[in-house]
Amino acid sequence: MTSSGQPFQPFKQIGAYVLAVVLSIGVTLAAIHTFPSQFLPKASATASASTIQVMEPGSLAIEPNAPPVQKLDRSFVSTAVNQVGPAVVRIDTDRIVSANAPDPFFDDPFFRRFFGDDAFPQTPQQYHQRGQGSGFIVDRRGILLTNAHVVSGADKVTVTLKDGRTFEGDVKGADETLDLAVVKINGKNLPVAPLGSSSTVQVGDWAIAVGNPLGLDNTVTLGIVSTLNRSSSQVGIPDKRLDFIQTDAAINPGNSGGPLLNAQGEVIGINTAIRADAQGIGFAIPIDTAKAIQDRLARGEQIPHPYIGIRMITLTPEKAKEFNRDPNSLTILAEVKGVLVVQVIPNSPAAIAGLRRGDVVTEIEGKPITTADQLQNMVENSQIDQPLQFTIRRGERAQQLTVRPGELREANL
Repeated sequence: MTSSGQPFQPFKQIGAYVLAVVLSIGVTLAAIHTFPSQFLPKASATASASTIQVMEPGSLAIEPNAPPVQKLDRSFVSTAVNQVGPAVVRIDTDRIVSANAPDPFFDDPFFRRFFGDDAFPQTPQQYHQRGQGSGFIVDRRGILLTNAHVVSGADKVTVTLKDGRTFEGDVKGADETLDLAVVKINGKNLPVAPLGSSSTVQVGDWAIAVGNPLGLDNTVTLGIVSTLNRSSSQVGIPDKRLDFIQTDAAINPGNSGGPLLNAQGEVIGINTAIRADAQGIGFAIPIDTAKAIQDRLARGEQIPHPYIGIRMITLTPEKAKEFNRDPNSLTILAEVKGVLVVQVIPNSPAAIAGLRRGDVVTEIEGKPITTADQLQNMVENSQIDQPLQFTIRRGERAQQLTVRPGELREANL
């Protein structure tokens, strides 16, 4: 109180301010309750009691008007396999194999009289040998490709499609040197595998192997192309004449004859070679090699393969020097790049032409020859009985020889 008896003015003013604040809050709350859409975000305004749900722990609340969840696209692998898979087949073979004749001891009546027939079990003279591989249809007329070793010597070939249909297969032609075979089946509405080009394949490209490994039908493995032009001699099968596609896609027994695909689902190779000591390495015949002879094999034609009849290794000056330093060596090698002849097959074209063990081939038809694979390719691409001019080094002397390649099938190697 003041000396005049009036209330103290500051307390009066504070009371007025508090009353104004309380009235303001009350009006605001009343307005929000009456017109919520004007004051709250839309998500909150639409969350009425009817739309609020009690969620189980770990569940996800989805707004009623939210757009549908987009499904993930399939991988390129599944797309490729869906495109080619129906054309990949299982090939079952049956061979009748003759057993070795039993020892005459077991047929001697003298011993049978003392020991009885039960003591000498009969050895079957023949038995069935069954095998399994893969293949793929390349023509709606029922033409399919596989490996020659899958159907070689088979007395019966059974082809089973992915859809369960089974056909008897007729081997129209096979080439053991290229390990390729054509089989014919009679069917309707047959699926066909699209063929690509192995000439466009690059190291690092995706590689998809499809087949029936270990009897497990319709198996798919994925890898990359590890390297190109891996020669059959490097792979360890010198009786073949191939430059393989090498891949780390798993290829197991039963995969042989199945397709190797690129990322677009096109066949770029035919799975074929497996090294027993390989760790995650497989090999495939380039599809361009198969396309070049498939029609001829389907007609039953024989594919000629020129040969000259030598065994050889690549020679370098360093290897020649090391050889020449050996006091036990019986000859002196030319210290040059070339191909060393280590054996000449008797009566072969090379023997007839005068090639000898220890000769070093340095040129063919004027083209330098520095590796054994290069010489092999030159001969393979030549014509039977057409002369090839060889330049050789015999010791320190250079000589010219004319070699006429023969037919490999007729060779007694």
